[in-house]
Amino acid sequence: MSYAERLMSYLDESASVYHVIDVQTRLLKEAGYKQLKENEKWDIVPGNKYYVNRNMSSLIAFSIPKKMENVKFSIMATHSDSPCFRIKNNPDIKVENYYVKLNVEGYGGSILHCWIDRPLSVAGRIYVEGEENARLVNINRNICMIPSLAIHMNRDINKGYEWNIQKDMLALMTINPDIDLMDIIAKEAGVTKEQITGHDLYLYNRDRALRWGAEEEFIASAKLDDLASSYSSLMALIDSKDNDNSIKLHAVFDNEEVGSSTIQGACSTFLKDTMERIADSAGLSREDYHRAVADSFMLSADNAHALHPNYPDKCDQTNKPLLGKGVVVKFAGNQKYTTDGASAAVVNRLAKQCNISLQTFHNRSDMAGGSTLGNLSANQVPVSTADIGIAQLAMHSCYETIAASDVEDMVALAKQLYSGPY
Repeated sequence: MSYAERLMSYLDESASVYHVIDVQTRLLKEAGYKQLKENEKWDIVPGNKYYVNRNMSSLIAFSIPKKMENVKFSIMATHSDSPCFRIKNNPDIKVENYYVKLNVEGYGGSILHCWIDRPLSVAGRIYVEGEENARLVNINRNICMIPSLAIHMNRDINKGYEWNIQKDMLALMTINPDIDLMDIIAKEAGVTKEQITGHDLYLYNRDRALRWGAEEEFIASAKLDDLASSYSSLMALIDSKDNDNSIKLHAVFDNEEVGSSTIQGACSTFLKDTMERIADSAGLSREDYHRAVADSFMLSADNAHALHPNYPDKCDQTNKPLLGKGVVVKFAGNQKYTTDGASAAVVNRLAKQCNISLQTFHNRSDMAGGSTLGNLSANQVPVSTADIGIAQLAMHSCYETIAASDVEDMVALAKQLYSGPY
Protein backbone atom coordinates (compact mmCIF):
# COMPACT_ATOMS: atom_id res chain seq x y z
CA MET A 1 0.00 0.00 0.00
CA SER A 2 1.09 3.57 -0.64
CA TYR A 3 1.74 5.92 2.26
CA ALA A 4 -1.39 7.82 1.24
CA GLU A 5 -3.55 4.69 1.52
CA ARG A 6 -2.09 3.80 4.91
CA LEU A 7 -2.63 7.39 6.07
CA MET A 8 -6.37 6.88 5.65
CA SER A 9 -6.43 3.98 8.10
CA TYR A 10 -4.35 6.03 10.54
CA LEU A 11 -6.84 8.89 10.30
CA ASP A 12 -9.82 6.61 10.93
CA GLU A 13 -8.18 5.19 14.06
CA SER A 14 -7.34 8.62 15.49
CA ALA A 15 -10.62 9.52 17.15
CA SER A 16 -9.00 11.84 19.71
CA VAL A 17 -5.58 13.31 20.37
CA TYR A 18 -4.96 10.46 22.82
CA HIS A 19 -5.80 7.90 20.16
CA VAL A 20 -3.34 9.60 17.78
CA ILE A 21 -0.51 8.96 20.22
CA ASP A 22 -1.78 5.46 20.98
CA VAL A 23 -1.68 4.55 17.27
CA GLN A 24 1.79 6.06 16.88
CA THR A 25 2.98 4.13 19.94
CA ARG A 26 1.72 0.86 18.48
CA LEU A 27 3.50 1.48 15.18
CA LEU A 28 6.72 2.40 16.96
CA LYS A 29 6.62 -0.75 19.08
CA GLU A 30 6.07 -2.85 15.96
CA ALA A 31 9.16 -1.20 14.48
CA GLY A 32 11.31 -2.10 17.49
CA TYR A 33 11.24 1.17 19.42
CA LYS A 34 11.54 0.86 23.20
CA GLN A 35 9.57 2.98 25.65
CA LEU A 36 11.24 5.40 28.03
CA LYS A 37 9.43 7.12 30.88
CA GLU A 38 10.16 10.63 32.07
CA ASN A 39 10.07 9.62 35.74
CA GLU A 40 12.60 6.80 35.30
CA LYS A 41 16.34 6.70 34.61
CA TRP A 42 17.30 6.55 30.96
CA ASP A 43 20.00 4.16 29.76
CA ILE A 44 20.50 5.08 26.12
CA VAL A 45 22.44 2.50 24.10
CA PRO A 46 23.99 3.58 20.77
CA GLY A 47 22.29 1.87 17.83
CA ASN A 48 18.93 1.56 19.59
CA LYS A 49 15.56 3.25 19.10
CA TYR A 50 13.29 4.79 21.74
CA TYR A 51 10.15 6.81 22.35
CA VAL A 52 8.71 8.79 25.25
CA ASN A 53 5.30 10.38 25.64
CA ARG A 54 3.95 13.16 27.81
CA ASN A 55 0.34 13.46 28.97
CA MET A 56 -0.70 10.69 26.53
CA SER A 57 -1.05 13.42 23.88
CA SER A 58 2.54 14.29 22.87
CA LEU A 59 5.32 11.95 21.79
CA ILE A 60 8.98 12.05 20.85
CA ALA A 61 10.63 9.07 19.15
CA PHE A 62 14.30 8.90 18.23
CA SER A 63 16.94 6.63 16.75
CA ILE A 64 20.50 6.71 18.09
CA PRO A 65 23.48 6.14 15.75
CA LYS A 66 25.98 3.44 16.62
CA LYS A 67 28.66 6.03 17.29
CA MET A 68 28.00 9.28 19.14
CA GLU A 69 30.99 11.21 17.86
CA ASN A 70 30.25 14.58 16.22
CA VAL A 71 26.54 13.86 16.03
CA LYS A 72 23.70 16.31 15.47
CA PHE A 73 19.91 16.14 15.72
CA SER A 74 17.73 15.75 12.62
CA ILE A 75 14.28 16.78 13.86
CA MET A 76 10.80 16.85 12.40
CA ALA A 77 8.10 18.44 14.56
CA THR A 78 4.33 18.17 14.03
CA HIS A 79 1.20 18.35 16.18
CA SER A 80 -1.43 15.86 17.26
CA ASP A 81 -4.47 18.06 17.94
CA SER A 82 -7.14 19.46 15.63
CA PRO A 83 -9.99 21.96 16.12
CA CYS A 84 -13.06 20.32 17.63
CA PHE A 85 -15.45 20.55 20.58
CA ARG A 86 -14.57 19.60 24.14
CA ILE A 87 -17.27 17.98 26.28
CA LYS A 88 -17.92 20.03 29.41
CA ASN A 89 -18.38 18.57 32.86
CA ASN A 90 -22.01 17.70 33.63
CA PRO A 91 -22.65 17.72 29.89
CA ASP A 92 -26.28 16.63 29.65
CA ILE A 93 -28.86 19.33 28.90
CA LYS A 94 -32.50 18.26 28.89
CA VAL A 95 -34.97 20.06 26.63
CA GLU A 96 -38.70 19.80 27.39
CA ASN A 97 -37.73 16.84 29.61
CA TYR A 98 -37.42 14.82 26.42
CA TYR A 99 -34.41 15.62 24.23
CA VAL A 100 -30.92 15.31 25.72
CA LYS A 101 -28.15 17.39 24.13
CA LEU A 102 -24.48 17.75 25.05
CA ASN A 103 -22.90 20.90 26.46
CA VAL A 104 -19.61 21.66 24.68
CA GLU A 105 -17.01 24.37 24.30
CA GLY A 106 -14.81 25.15 21.32
CA TYR A 107 -11.28 23.81 21.06
CA GLY A 108 -9.23 25.71 18.49
CA GLY A 109 -10.50 27.73 15.54
CA SER A 110 -13.12 25.48 13.97
CA ILE A 111 -15.21 26.37 10.92
CA LEU A 112 -18.41 25.91 12.89
CA HIS A 113 -21.06 25.40 10.22
CA CYS A 114 -19.34 22.31 8.75
CA TRP A 115 -20.12 20.35 11.93
CA ILE A 116 -23.87 20.66 11.32
CA ASP A 117 -25.84 17.57 10.19
CA ARG A 118 -22.89 15.18 10.41
CA PRO A 119 -22.62 11.87 12.30
CA LEU A 120 -20.69 12.55 15.51
CA SER A 121 -19.44 10.61 18.48
CA VAL A 122 -17.35 11.04 21.63
CA ALA A 123 -13.78 9.91 22.34
CA GLY A 124 -10.97 10.73 24.74
CA ARG A 125 -9.75 9.40 28.06
CA ILE A 126 -11.14 8.74 31.51
CA TYR A 127 -9.57 8.22 34.91
CA VAL A 128 -10.97 5.40 37.01
CA GLU A 129 -10.82 5.26 40.79
CA GLY A 130 -7.96 3.06 41.98
CA GLU A 131 -6.15 3.03 38.63
CA GLU A 132 -2.95 4.98 38.00
CA ASN A 133 -3.24 5.25 34.23
CA ALA A 134 -6.07 6.71 32.19
CA ARG A 135 -8.18 4.57 29.90
CA LEU A 136 -8.89 5.45 26.30
CA VAL A 137 -12.54 5.50 25.32
CA ASN A 138 -14.18 5.76 21.93
CA ILE A 139 -17.91 5.38 21.44
CA ASN A 140 -17.40 3.75 18.07
CA ARG A 141 -20.85 4.46 16.70
CA ASN A 142 -22.91 7.46 15.69
CA ILE A 143 -24.42 8.74 18.94
CA CYS A 144 -25.10 12.40 18.27
CA MET A 145 -25.62 15.08 15.64
CA ILE A 146 -26.02 18.85 15.53
CA PRO A 147 -29.23 19.36 13.53
CA SER A 148 -29.57 22.53 11.46
CA LEU A 149 -32.54 24.84 11.87
CA ALA A 150 -34.96 24.60 8.95
CA ILE A 151 -34.68 27.41 6.43
CA HIS A 152 -38.37 28.16 7.03
CA MET A 153 -37.43 29.28 10.55
CA ASN A 154 -34.36 31.25 9.48
CA ARG A 155 -35.02 32.65 6.00
CA ASP A 156 -31.77 34.63 5.96
CA ILE A 157 -29.47 31.69 6.72
CA ASN A 158 -27.94 31.80 3.21
CA LYS A 159 -27.19 35.51 3.53
CA GLY A 160 -24.75 34.90 6.38
CA TYR A 161 -25.12 33.83 10.00
CA GLU A 162 -23.02 34.31 13.13
CA TRP A 163 -22.80 30.92 14.79
CA ASN A 164 -22.94 30.79 18.58
CA ILE A 165 -21.27 27.72 20.09
CA GLN A 166 -23.36 27.81 23.28
CA LYS A 167 -26.63 27.86 21.32
CA ASP A 168 -26.07 26.49 17.83
CA MET A 169 -23.43 23.79 18.31
CA LEU A 170 -24.94 21.57 21.03
CA ALA A 171 -25.31 18.02 19.76
CA LEU A 172 -28.54 16.07 20.13
CA MET A 173 -27.87 12.65 21.69
CA THR A 174 -31.21 11.01 22.55
CA ILE A 175 -34.93 11.38 23.13
CA ASN A 176 -34.69 9.33 26.33
CA PRO A 177 -34.29 11.75 29.25
CA ASP A 178 -33.13 8.91 31.51
CA ILE A 179 -29.89 8.44 29.50
CA ASP A 180 -26.83 10.57 30.16
CA LEU A 181 -23.45 10.61 28.45
CA MET A 182 -21.38 9.42 31.40
CA ASP A 183 -23.57 6.32 31.68
CA ILE A 184 -22.66 5.50 28.08
CA ILE A 185 -18.97 6.23 28.70
CA ALA A 186 -18.93 4.07 31.85
CA LYS A 187 -20.62 1.18 30.06
CA GLU A 188 -18.12 1.40 27.22
CA ALA A 189 -15.23 1.30 29.73
CA GLY A 190 -16.74 -1.49 31.81
CA VAL A 191 -16.98 0.57 35.00
CA THR A 192 -19.68 2.42 36.90
CA LYS A 193 -20.23 6.12 36.46
CA GLU A 194 -19.28 6.66 40.10
CA GLN A 195 -15.85 5.11 39.49
CA ILE A 196 -14.91 7.78 36.93
CA THR A 197 -12.85 10.43 38.70
CA GLY A 198 -11.86 12.59 35.73
CA HIS A 199 -12.22 12.81 31.96
CA ASP A 200 -11.02 14.60 28.82
CA LEU A 201 -13.66 13.93 26.17
CA TYR A 202 -14.27 15.45 22.74
CA LEU A 203 -16.78 15.32 19.94
CA TYR A 204 -15.37 13.95 16.72
CA ASN A 205 -16.60 13.62 13.14
CA ARG A 206 -17.45 10.03 12.22
CA ASP A 207 -17.09 10.51 8.45
CA ARG A 208 -14.30 8.20 7.35
CA ALA A 209 -11.32 9.16 5.22
CA LEU A 210 -11.90 8.60 1.51
CA ARG A 211 -10.45 9.13 -1.96
CA TRP A 212 -12.28 11.40 -4.39
CA GLY A 213 -11.78 13.26 -7.67
CA ALA A 214 -11.95 12.32 -11.36
CA GLU A 215 -8.80 10.23 -10.87
CA GLU A 216 -9.23 9.73 -7.12
CA GLU A 217 -6.34 12.13 -6.67
CA PHE A 218 -7.69 13.71 -3.48
CA ILE A 219 -7.99 12.50 0.11
CA ALA A 220 -10.73 13.93 2.32
CA SER A 221 -10.82 13.35 6.06
CA ALA A 222 -11.16 14.89 9.46
CA LYS A 223 -7.94 16.04 11.14
CA LEU A 224 -5.71 16.19 8.05
CA ASP A 225 -4.27 19.27 9.76
CA ASP A 226 -1.93 18.03 11.15
CA LEU A 227 -2.22 14.25 11.18
CA ALA A 228 -1.06 14.06 7.57
CA SER A 229 2.24 15.58 8.72
CA SER A 230 2.56 13.60 11.94
CA TYR A 231 1.97 10.37 10.03
CA SER A 232 4.46 11.31 7.29
CA SER A 233 7.14 12.07 9.86
CA LEU A 234 6.50 8.83 11.73
CA MET A 235 6.65 6.67 8.60
CA ALA A 236 9.81 8.42 7.46
CA LEU A 237 11.46 7.81 10.82
CA ILE A 238 10.57 4.12 10.77
CA ASP A 239 11.42 3.53 7.11
CA SER A 240 14.49 5.77 6.67
CA LYS A 241 17.93 4.22 6.38
CA ASP A 242 20.42 4.32 9.24
CA ASN A 243 22.27 7.59 9.72
CA ASP A 244 25.69 7.49 11.37
CA ASN A 245 25.86 11.26 11.81
CA SER A 246 22.47 12.19 13.24
CA ILE A 247 20.11 11.40 16.06
CA LYS A 248 16.84 11.07 14.13
CA LEU A 249 14.07 12.66 16.20
CA HIS A 250 10.31 12.70 15.51
CA ALA A 251 8.31 15.07 17.74
CA VAL A 252 4.52 15.35 17.99
CA PHE A 253 3.18 18.12 20.23
CA ASP A 254 -0.32 18.66 21.58
CA ASN A 255 -2.26 21.93 21.91
CA GLU A 256 -0.91 23.71 18.83
CA GLU A 257 -4.46 24.77 17.97
CA VAL A 258 -4.78 26.68 21.26
CA GLY A 259 -1.34 28.28 21.47
CA SER A 260 0.99 25.44 22.57
CA SER A 261 1.44 26.90 26.07
CA THR A 262 1.01 23.64 28.00
CA ILE A 263 3.44 21.11 29.45
CA GLN A 264 2.87 18.95 26.35
CA GLY A 265 2.90 21.80 23.81
CA ALA A 266 5.66 23.15 21.58
CA CYS A 267 6.27 26.00 24.06
CA SER A 268 7.08 23.49 26.77
CA THR A 269 10.44 21.99 27.68
CA PHE A 270 9.49 18.56 26.30
CA LEU A 271 11.81 18.72 23.30
CA LYS A 272 14.63 20.35 25.25
CA ASP A 273 14.29 17.89 28.15
CA THR A 274 14.37 14.93 25.80
CA MET A 275 17.38 16.13 23.81
CA GLU A 276 19.34 16.91 26.96
CA ARG A 277 18.54 13.53 28.48
CA ILE A 278 19.59 11.75 25.28
CA ALA A 279 22.92 13.56 25.42
CA ASP A 280 23.42 12.94 29.14
CA SER A 281 22.52 9.26 28.97
CA ALA A 282 24.66 8.69 25.87
CA GLY A 283 27.67 10.23 27.61
CA LEU A 284 27.94 13.52 25.72
CA SER A 285 29.45 16.44 27.59
CA ARG A 286 27.60 19.75 27.86
CA GLU A 287 30.01 21.15 25.30
CA ASP A 288 29.27 18.23 22.96
CA TYR A 289 25.55 18.76 23.40
CA HIS A 290 25.62 22.47 22.57
CA ARG A 291 27.78 21.80 19.53
CA ALA A 292 25.29 19.16 18.38
CA VAL A 293 22.35 21.56 18.78
CA ALA A 294 24.18 24.29 16.85
CA ASP A 295 24.73 21.87 13.96
CA SER A 296 21.16 20.49 13.98
CA PHE A 297 18.18 21.15 11.72
CA MET A 298 14.41 20.93 12.15
CA LEU A 299 11.48 20.70 9.79
CA SER A 300 8.36 22.13 11.42
CA ALA A 301 5.58 20.43 9.46
CA ASP A 302 2.05 21.82 9.58
CA ASN A 303 -0.31 21.89 6.62
CA ALA A 304 -0.40 24.89 4.29
CA HIS A 305 -3.19 26.78 2.53
CA ALA A 306 -3.65 25.77 -1.09
CA LEU A 307 -5.07 28.08 -3.72
CA HIS A 308 -8.85 27.69 -3.55
CA PRO A 309 -10.50 27.24 -6.97
CA ASN A 310 -13.40 29.52 -5.97
CA TYR A 311 -11.28 32.12 -4.19
CA PRO A 312 -7.96 32.49 -6.03
CA ASP A 313 -7.84 36.15 -4.92
CA LYS A 314 -7.17 35.01 -1.35
CA CYS A 315 -3.66 33.87 -2.33
CA ASP A 316 -0.53 35.96 -2.56
CA GLN A 317 0.01 37.11 -6.14
CA THR A 318 3.24 35.20 -6.75
CA ASN A 319 3.11 32.36 -4.21
CA LYS A 320 0.14 30.11 -4.91
CA PRO A 321 0.45 26.52 -3.63
CA LEU A 322 -1.60 23.95 -5.53
CA LEU A 323 -2.79 20.51 -4.52
CA GLY A 324 -0.58 17.82 -6.01
CA LYS A 325 2.39 20.06 -6.77
CA GLY A 326 4.65 19.10 -3.90
CA VAL A 327 5.60 20.11 -0.36
CA VAL A 328 5.04 23.76 0.55
CA VAL A 329 7.78 25.87 2.18
CA LYS A 330 6.18 28.61 4.28
CA PHE A 331 7.51 32.13 4.84
CA ALA A 332 6.29 35.06 6.96
CA GLY A 333 7.87 38.44 7.61
CA ASN A 334 6.61 38.37 11.21
CA GLN A 335 8.42 35.03 11.74
CA LYS A 336 5.25 33.15 12.61
CA TYR A 337 6.85 30.83 10.07
CA THR A 338 10.55 30.54 10.82
CA THR A 339 11.87 29.79 7.33
CA ASP A 340 14.67 32.10 6.21
CA GLY A 341 17.13 31.98 3.34
CA ALA A 342 19.48 29.63 5.18
CA SER A 343 16.85 27.08 6.22
CA ALA A 344 15.11 27.31 2.82
CA ALA A 345 18.42 26.41 1.19
CA VAL A 346 18.60 23.25 3.30
CA VAL A 347 15.06 22.25 2.30
CA ASN A 348 15.90 22.83 -1.36
CA ARG A 349 18.94 20.56 -1.05
CA LEU A 350 16.85 17.86 0.60
CA ALA A 351 14.21 18.12 -2.13
CA LYS A 352 16.79 17.78 -4.89
CA GLN A 353 18.36 14.78 -3.18
CA CYS A 354 15.03 12.93 -3.05
CA ASN A 355 13.74 14.31 -6.38
CA ILE A 356 10.54 16.02 -5.23
CA SER A 357 9.03 19.39 -6.07
CA LEU A 358 8.63 22.30 -3.67
CA GLN A 359 6.20 25.21 -3.58
CA THR A 360 6.27 28.44 -1.57
CA PHE A 361 3.64 30.13 0.55
CA HIS A 362 3.40 33.70 1.78
CA ASN A 363 0.25 35.28 3.15
CA ARG A 364 -1.24 38.15 1.24
CA SER A 365 0.39 41.22 2.75
CA ASP A 366 -3.01 42.68 3.66
CA MET A 367 -4.25 39.52 5.46
CA ALA A 368 -3.27 38.17 8.86
CA GLY A 369 -1.88 34.65 8.68
CA GLY A 370 -1.89 31.71 11.03
CA SER A 371 0.93 30.38 13.17
CA THR A 372 2.48 27.03 13.91
CA LEU A 373 4.97 25.38 16.25
CA GLY A 374 8.42 25.98 14.75
CA ASN A 375 8.94 29.47 16.17
CA LEU A 376 7.57 28.35 19.55
CA SER A 377 9.86 25.34 19.98
CA ALA A 378 12.80 27.56 19.03
CA ASN A 379 12.26 29.40 22.33
CA GLN A 380 13.45 26.24 24.06
CA VAL A 381 15.89 24.72 21.56
CA PRO A 382 17.77 27.10 19.21
CA VAL A 383 17.80 24.94 16.10
CA SER A 384 17.75 26.22 12.52
CA THR A 385 14.20 25.55 11.32
CA ALA A 386 12.10 25.64 8.16
CA ASP A 387 8.30 25.57 8.22
CA ILE A 388 6.79 23.26 5.62
CA GLY A 389 3.44 21.61 4.99
CA ILE A 390 1.14 19.67 2.70
CA ALA A 391 -1.15 21.99 0.70
CA GLN A 392 -4.78 21.58 1.69
CA LEU A 393 -8.26 22.99 1.19
CA ALA A 394 -10.81 23.71 3.93
CA MET A 395 -8.27 24.06 6.74
CA HIS A 396 -9.98 23.85 10.14
CA SER A 397 -13.11 22.34 8.64
CA CYS A 398 -14.18 19.09 10.24
CA TYR A 399 -13.55 17.49 6.82
CA GLU A 400 -10.51 18.68 4.87
CA THR A 401 -8.87 17.85 1.52
CA ILE A 402 -5.31 17.19 0.34
CA ALA A 403 -3.73 15.51 -2.69
CA ALA A 404 -2.57 11.93 -2.19
CA SER A 405 0.65 12.53 -4.13
CA ASP A 406 1.71 15.26 -1.70
CA VAL A 407 1.71 12.71 1.13
CA GLU A 408 4.24 10.63 -0.79
CA ASP A 409 6.40 13.73 -1.32
CA MET A 410 6.24 14.71 2.35
CA VAL A 411 7.36 11.23 3.41
CA ALA A 412 10.19 11.34 0.87
CA LEU A 413 11.39 14.73 2.16
CA ALA A 414 11.24 13.57 5.78
CA LYS A 415 13.14 10.39 4.90
CA GLN A 416 15.85 12.50 3.31
CA LEU A 417 16.11 14.65 6.43
CA TYR A 418 16.43 11.58 8.65
CA SER A 419 18.80 9.72 6.32
CA GLY A 420 21.01 12.71 5.50
CA PRO A 421 23.22 14.33 4.58
CA TYR A 422 21.90 17.88 4.34
